[in-house]
Amino acid sequence: MDVSRLVDLNAAYARAIDTEKFEDWPGFFRDSCLYKVTTVDNVARGLEAGLIYADSRAMLQDRISALRQANIYERQRYRHIVGLPTILESRNGTADVETPFLIVRIMRDGKMEVFATGCYRDKVVTEDDGDLRFAERVVVCDGSRFDTLVAIPF
Repeated sequence: MDVSRLVDLNAAYARAIDTEKFEDWPGFFRDSCLYKVTTVDNVARGLEAGLIYADSRAMLQDRISALRQANIYERQRYRHIVGLPTILESRNGTADVETPFLIVRIMRDGKMEVFATGCYRDKVVTEDDGDLRFAERVVVCDGSRFDTLVAIPF
């Protein structure tokens, strides 16, 4: 798998979230997928539960519907800074990839702060049409404290 295509995938993913095109976000995933947000401590301890857990694109779409229609939270947006992906293993159109990230949260009043740092641990698949999609995206956050409702995808 070509690293430049992974860079493009991550850039498009981050842009969709940063520009609040949340309805586009589930399209980065296969129909049957895993999306989980967890912490480095949970991973080290072998704890599978995550702050967010979804095992299908339909669950991701439901999350966005709730974000748009049901959740009440202070207006905020993100800016992702995504590092270069490292391919850990690649075989038969599937790659295990790790990519560092930093997310800055911008509040309605303009206040900015580091919201999360960590790495994406992904299983990326080349689909029949040649597009790349996430079969798995495990968001491993360096810290374990979040001072607000986690409403927006990582």
